[in-house]
Amino acid sequence: MNLLAFGCNFTTPVAVREKLAFDEQQLTRALEQFRTRPGHEAVILSTCNRVEVYVASPGSGEDAETLVDFLGTFHGLDCCEIRDHLYVEHNEKAIHHLFRVAASLDSLVIGEGQIAGQVKKAYERALRHGSTGPLLNALFPHARQVARRVRSETGISQGHVSVSSAAVDYVREVFDHFGDKTILVIGAGKMGELTLKHLKELHPGRILVTNRSPEKARAVAAGCGGEAIPWDRLDEALGQAHIVLSTTGAPEPIVTRDRYARVAAKRTGPLVILDIAVPRDFDPRIHDGDQTFLFNIDDLRSIRERTLSRRQEHVLPAEGIVDQETKRFVREWARRGNGPVIQRLTGEFDARRKEVVENLLSRLNGKLSDADRQYIDKAFSLFQNKLLHGPISALSEDSRTGGRADHTLLEALRKLFRLPE
Repeated sequence: MNLLAFGCNFTTPVAVREKLAFDEQQLTRALEQFRTRPGHEAVILSTCNRVEVYVASPGSGEDAETLVDFLGTFHGLDCCEIRDHLYVEHNEKAIHHLFRVAASLDSLVIGEGQIAGQVKKAYERALRHGSTGPLLNALFPHARQVARRVRSETGISQGHVSVSSAAVDYVREVFDHFGDKTILVIGAGKMGELTLKHLKELHPGRILVTNRSPEKARAVAAGCGGEAIPWDRLDEALGQAHIVLSTTGAPEPIVTRDRYARVAAKRTGPLVILDIAVPRDFDPRIHDGDQTFLFNIDDLRSIRERTLSRRQEHVLPAEGIVDQETKRFVREWARRGNGPVIQRLTGEFDARRKEVVENLLSRLNGKLSDADRQYIDKAFSLFQNKLLHGPISALSEDSRTGGRADHTLLEALRKLFRLPE
């Protein structure tokens, strides 16, 4: 096994990552360069948070410095400028790294769901361009299995970790269905647009949008399939709403305690208010925890942090799965790579042992009982097994540890025992 993974992730400054990133055309050209190198396999993973190249190569393996030079030359960069920002992993450590990446254990946000799909897309792109081979064609599908196992056997992906999605998580705790619910959107801030996108996925019955600017209200309403209403009908809309999303950027609260008291007197049923404006749009004293649930940006950030904290509890079991799967892949690949040689070696010794035993038994014909003949045959078989145990174990152990000498050991066994290719 000659496998190398090198690149950078979210810990590298964005100014460096953006220089190393590949667009679609660059990915095609880079994969083509690897495809034309005899025996080489390559997959390139390029996302906003990481740039990594996985290379499998024949012989004694690709030199890491050569690949760093490739990355620098390809992007027209001085290799000295990027070398200190790149990590390099070999063989079993490279496998372990890929499995951690796919399982979202090497992510800025532990447990995020996008990276598994990005790893899959990177592999499929390389497969289409013909830059993969036996090792990477086995490794990357196994990485997807590791990611699925981590997500299904641990709680590392539970709960959302953005402010917007944390808001939706809380809304789900208050209401169990949304087809008859009305969402009121106040303002048109960027954070509000993102949160509204998440809320829209709940398929509410109605969306109302109001803004001091009628044009902005109509634009937001058109984008979400909602209905724009005049600013002076805000109290009426608050009386109809079940969920309020407010993000106006007003310098003072637009809904005071007294104003909301007049609205609440005419309302029935609970109201969830997501006040993500800074300064706040709603007087915090209107929250009663019974019929009115008011959350500001700090509350939602706190929910996000608790979600991240709960995910951390699942990191250790997830790391255990990655360790197990790494060892399993290395064992399976070692058997796959060494199997034919071991089979030929065993076959050659079987034939020679049987020839020697048959000659011996024929010379002692009539002098041995059946039990004696069986004992002699088993004794020679045991001797053969003990004789082969050393070289077979050495070959298996070297492959298991990702050593660079496995190719040399294979050649040595072929030459020592005159094995056919």
